[in-house]
Parts: sequence; structure tokens; C-alpha cells
Amino acid sequence: MGKKNMESWEGTMPRPLPLLLRNVIASVLYNADNSFLLFAQKYKILQTLRFILLNCYLFFVRFLSSFILDKYDAVKVKQYHKYAYEAPRNDTGIARALSQLLSSLNDIPVSSRKYEVVRSLAERIIDDNQRDGVHALREINRVVLSAAFARALRQLEAAVAERGIGEGEGEGEYYPLRRVLRTVGWRVKGAEGNLSGVPAEKLAAELVWLAQKLAFCECTEEAVRLWAAASNLGYLSLTADPRLQSSLVKLAAAFLFKEAKDMGLDEIEGSKMKLHMQVKLKMLQSWLPLLCRASNGTDAPALSISEKAELERVLENIIEGLEQEEQEQILSLWLHHFTHCSSSDWPNLHACFARWCTVSRKQLLHG
Repeated sequence: MGKKNMESWEGTMPRPLPLLLRNVIASVLYNADNSFLLFAQKYKILQTLRFILLNCYLFFVRFLSSFILDKYDAVKVKQYHKYAYEAPRNDTGIARALSQLLSSLNDIPVSSRKYEVVRSLAERIIDDNQRDGVHALREINRVVLSAAFARALRQLEAAVAERGIGEGEGEGEYYPLRRVLRTVGWRVKGAEGNLSGVPAEKLAAELVWLAQKLAFCECTEEAVRLWAAASNLGYLSLTADPRLQSSLVKLAAAFLFKEAKDMGLDEIEGSKMKLHMQVKLKMLQSWLPLLCRASNGTDAPALSISEKAELERVLENIIEGLEQEEQEQILSLWLHHFTHCSSSDWPNLHACFARWCTVSRKQLLHG
């Protein structure tokens, strides 16, 4: 009987408290309540006082739980606004129309007929702007598409982070809080949604489309720069769903790495060349780990044999264009993920690694 009463006291404890502390406090309250109950049986006023104290305690527990949940939701709302889309500053009607169309695509399910209608309208504006050959119209395409690509990247990062929280994996911004709450057995409302409100797979597909449109508008560098800077998304993608990983590999490998390879080749100005090399370095740092760990795909490999061979050549070309110390950083990163991933033996950069060793040895001998 005593154990049952003890468990009932423990069950009323605020769930945010760690289990050990909750048990200690419950034990103290249980013993105090037993002592108080002995006197309360003799005096009715003490029974009334015990009833009031118990109800005040339960009210405090519920208030504390509600307060923590509200604070958690406030953080989610604040983070959502952080990822919210900010339309480019352009006072032309055609720019506002294109921005609105691209923004609306996020809210429409892919299965809806309206999705294709809205996307075709956006494509028509983009194509007409580019075909007219007017600099102002082409600039609208660049600015609006770049803003849409950046927004989709932020939303995808939010969606992947929130999915990782819900599954108890990953290291998203809210993961430590949810881990604590789950440790004490407290269900947090809103775990099934994501901060962006858009499925991650849909966002990944739209990023592919936006990248293709940026390439059509001869603005691929914008997409490469933004993709290279998305290091947190690259990290989160290592524990993402395999299907999403496959989509990201295809976007990074089949398109953006190839575009990055040729960046700055015709550049003469030294400062701009250095900036291009920094983008390439960030690109490798952010996304090479995912290539090592997610090339197998789910139903089918993410890349074909020929695509893998081509990308290996692209990666070698980019790496060998870096400074010697930067090459060491990237090859060390590759070696770590390549050797620690038992399910994949790609990308094969052994020859690139051997060439770097040869150059380093020569520098030592002749230095």
C-alpha cells in the first residue's frame, strides 16, 4: 500500500525534473504527507488544510508544465520566423509577381494540379525575362531565384533538424531540450510537424528545379555559393532519411559540384580567384562527408557507375586546385568518412591522396 501511494506521489511530480531528483522529492513528500495524515485524522481542520495544499501543489505542477510548453512553442515560432522568406527588395511588378509565384509553390502539394499551374507560370516569366536579353529583366531572375533558393535551403535545414528531433536523432537546435524532456518521459506537443511546414523531400526537389533555373539564367554561381555555405544542413543530412540523402547527393553531385569545378577559371583578379577557391573549399567541407556515406541510395544507387566515375574526376580536379594545406584538410576529411562508412567504398580518391603525399614529400626534401 505504501509503495502504491509512493508511486502516486511520483506520478504527480513535474515531468521536466530528472528521474532521480523526482524520486527523491516524491519520497520526501510521501513521508511528510504520511506524518501530516496522522494528525489530520484527528482534526478536521487539518484535513481541510491538507486538501487545500494538495490542490495548490497540483495547480503548480500543471502551471509549470504549461509554462515550459509555452516557452518551447515560443522558441519554435521564433525559429520559424528565422527561416521565413524575405522577398527581395524590388519595386517592379514583374519581380513581385515572380516572388509570389515561387513563394506559393511551397504551400501547394505536388500532387495538386495547381502546383503545375503555378510552376508553369513562374517558368514562363523566367524564360521570357531571359529571352528578352534586357539586363534589368535578367537581374530580376537572378535576384528572385537566388532568394528562393536561399529560402528553400533554410526551410530544408529546419525540416531536417525538426525531423531529427522527432526521431530522437541528429543534433538540431531543439534536440537537447527534447532529449531532456524525453528522458523524464514528457511528451512535447507538436513533435510530428516541422518548422518550415513543408516536407523535406518536396523542398529538396524544388532546390533541384531552382538550381536548374539558375543555370538556365547563367547564375549558377549563386546556387553553388549558397549550397557551399549550408554546412549545418550538410551535417544534419548525415543522419537524415536515406531517400532524402539520395536526393541531396544527386543535387550536390550531379549538378552543383560540376558547376563549382569551373568557377573562377577565367578570373584574372586575384582577390576574386581567392573567393572562388574559398567557396570550393567550403563546398567540399560541407558535402564530401555525405557523398561518402549516402551514395548507395534506397531502392537504387543515388548515382550510376558512370556518374560516380565522373564525379570522382570532378572532386579530384577541385581538390588539386586548392592550396597544399587545404588539400590536406579535405583529404583528411575524406579519409575519415571513407574508412568509417562500411556500406560504401565511394568516392575513391586514393590516387588523389597518393599524389598529395608525393608532392608533400618533395616539398620536404627540397624545402
